[in-house]
Amino acid sequence: QVQLVESGGGLVQAGGSLRLSCAASGIKFRINDMGWYRQAPGEQRELVATITSGASTHYADSVKGRFTISRDNAKNTVLLQMNSLKPEDTAVYYCYADTSVIVSIRHWGQGTQVTVSS
Repeated sequence: QVQLVESGGGLVQAGGSLRLSCAASGIKFRINDMGWYRQAPGEQRELVATITSGASTHYADSVKGRFTISRDNAKNTVLLQMNSLKPEDTAVYYCYADTSVIVSIRHWGQGTQVTVSS
């Protein structure tokens, strides 16, 4: 059974840092892209950052220069280092992992809450 387990969320003051971690297990096929989305109350889920299996990265404009995504392919983990956090970063953060054999499947984590106080 595929599982993505996130950790590292919490409460932090504006200007502070958090590091989110996501570990994938039970995936029998090669993982392609991994990344993070977030969803604030009353808002749609939005892409935060992605990283390919070759370590190419993409960031939302709102987090460029503050967040860094990385991954460990041997451990099937993806990390999100979040610095200079702002109250508007408050959201539930979800990691994902894409596999593609005959069909493409996006696997999701359960989400971790990040709250930034002003």
